[in-house]
Amino acid sequence: MKTVIIFDHPYTASASENVPHHRSFLAALLKSTIKQLHEQNNQVDLIDLHADKFDPVMSAEDLINWRRGKTINEQVKNYQERLLTADRIIFMFPVWWEVMPAMTKGFIDKVYAKNLLYQADSMKTNLNKKVKIEVITTMSTPNFIYRLIFGAPLLKALHRGTFLKTQLWNFKWKNFSRVEKKSSTQRKKILRDFRL
Repeated sequence: MKTVIIFDHPYTASASENVPHHRSFLAALLKSTIKQLHEQNNQVDLIDLHADKFDPVMSAEDLINWRRGKTINEQVKNYQERLLTADRIIFMFPVWWEVMPAMTKGFIDKVYAKNLLYQADSMKTNLNKKVKIEVITTMSTPNFIYRLIFGAPLLKALHRGTFLKTQLWNFKWKNFSRVEKKSSTQRKKILRDFRL
């Protein structure tokens, strides 16, 4: 089984250790995720957007190519080829202002392109029909407030607005809320107990 992970954090995947001013709980979750996948004999393909210096901005030239169903550039083409071979796709990012950061949004806008990864006329995906889509996030907003007050905009954008729309039914979201308020012991316990 092949799992492609799209990781979006400015500190990159290298921030999994407890190093002041270069640490990310999300990167620690990534480290745990990769370890679990290897234990399950998964082939893991990591796309680290910040390490790759991915440009999330859709330029006029990019949009022309996107509208024609052409690849935007070699980096985007490489990402598309990797996704087309995946049995499982995991997005990992912090939730900022109640939605995904620019890199993740730009990745979806530019990489998940019509007539390349889905058919524009039927909205059917070109990915493996049984591909599992998983999203692992961190956020400072409490879960109940995120769902009840804000209406879980991330779920609407990703689950309904992107993946269900292109007939990818197998979707799962795991969120870690207010981790920055927890003690080091509590964070270690979360990481120890975390299972995909």
